Amino acid sequence: MNKKLFVLLIALMSLSLLGIVFVQGYWISNAYSTKAEQFTINAKQVLISVAKEIQLRENEAYYQVYSAYVDSIQIPDNQSFTELAYRIQNKATNETYIYTDGILEQDYKLSSGLFDSDVDSVQFRKLTSRKTKTKISEGLDGITMTDTRVESFSRMKDYERKQFEDFVSNVTAMVPIYKRVNEEEVRNLIAKELKERGLKSKFEFAIYSNNLETKVRSKGFKFDDESTYTVPLFVNENKNNYELYVNFSEKEKLVLNSILGMAILSLVFTAVIILAYSSAISQIYKQRQISQIKSDFINNMTHEFKTPIATINLALDSLKNPKVKDNKEFLDRYLGMIRDENRRMNAQVENVLRISKLEKNELDLPKERLDLKDIVEEAISHVSLIVEDRGGYINTHYGALKSTVLANESHLSNVIVNILDNAIKYSEEEPKIDIYSENVKNSIILKIRDQGMGMSKPVQKKIFEKFYREHTGDIHNVKGHGLGLAYVKRILDDHDAEIYVESEKGKGSTFIIKLHLIS
Repeated sequence: MNKKLFVLLIALMSLSLLGIVFVQGYWISNAYSTKAEQFTINAKQVLISVAKEIQLRENEAYYQVYSAYVDSIQIPDNQSFTELAYRIQNKATNETYIYTDGILEQDYKLSSGLFDSDVDSVQFRKLTSRKTKTKISEGLDGITMTDTRVESFSRMKDYERKQFEDFVSNVTAMVPIYKRVNEEEVRNLIAKELKERGLKSKFEFAIYSNNLETKVRSKGFKFDDESTYTVPLFVNENKNNYELYVNFSEKEKLVLNSILGMAILSLVFTAVIILAYSSAISQIYKQRQISQIKSDFINNMTHEFKTPIATINLALDSLKNPKVKDNKEFLDRYLGMIRDENRRMNAQVENVLRISKLEKNELDLPKERLDLKDIVEEAISHVSLIVEDRGGYINTHYGALKSTVLANESHLSNVIVNILDNAIKYSEEEPKIDIYSENVKNSIILKIRDQGMGMSKPVQKKIFEKFYREHTGDIHNVKGHGLGLAYVKRILDDHDAEIYVESEKGKGSTFIIKLHLIS
């Protein structure tokens, strides 16, 4: 895939995912705000209903006293009657209709002691409405006939009640609030209204007068801008300015619970999408890397086979020369070259097949009791001639008193040979290698230290991956296919052993192997 197209696709997918996350976040935030506003509306409606109920109960209590007392008084202090009359005449029937609408006003003076007031007496007016209809008609004998009927006769209680409520507001304004309403009454009214609206929240309340707290309050009330709501009490009174404050301490919990289910589902689905996206991107990136690494591997393998094949062809051509056939020294030399190059190609093929078998778990690794020191010495013998030829050395420093391990001799020897071979290949000058061993609890630590090129931190994290090789400009400057250390890691994993590397660019590398001891 073209690199620019790959980057563009990743960018578009990332932007789309960010858009989904943003939309989900916006939805959750908007849902929370909507639910919070709905809670606020319901809370204010509760407070308004409670305020109305408190005032209604007070007025009703006084009005019951007033009504019963007024109805028991027979003789008013003063009374007057106001009447309005109008006439309609029907010429066809020679009939006249007279309609009257009158109001009987009766004034009473009541003792204010009935209302806990300091005023000596209170004047009230009792109103009665009366409507009549009078029919005047002339008979055949010239006699005029009059028929009067009362259409309605009733008390104007609504008017009286309004008049009474105005009086009560003036009288109760001088009464302390704790005598007008108590804590239990307010609590019950709030609880009742909350239940009717389906709100299940704890609450605390207090009544304030002119911004000062009164005795009517719950013990746990604390003012909070976010969860405290207020409503005026006794709105007809201008003197005290009473206000009811209610704090819903569980407001945030209720609002969150109302959207929690959908929010969790939304977050879970979004998380699944993010994980799937991340996994897909990771797999795509790894596949792209593997594709590049395999391309490098094929190029390297082709280059590695090309040289020995060319060498073998040249040696074979030389063997056809009659002069060479008769010269035993040349003959042995060219045959040795063919044998060495053939062995080299065979070793490369074996490495590839060995890794393939390891991945398929087809490689049988029988283990036995072995002395790690003997295995190290055997591995050194395989590379000692190469080291000596380049003027280097391999020194051993055995500090471990115990070195018996359960291992497969052949494969564990190959592991150490591969590490030594790397140390030799990545030493630009003569290879200088030191091998150390020590015991740590029930384990033996083997350290193979060289003074070669070293490697950077990012490279250290990848050197045990199959086909991985560090790019140094010319990928053929060090022979190899990135299989040796992958083989090392796989064999040591099978031995339940650990391997890691410490290195610094230009200062060499130290490979550290940790194996379990057996008694």
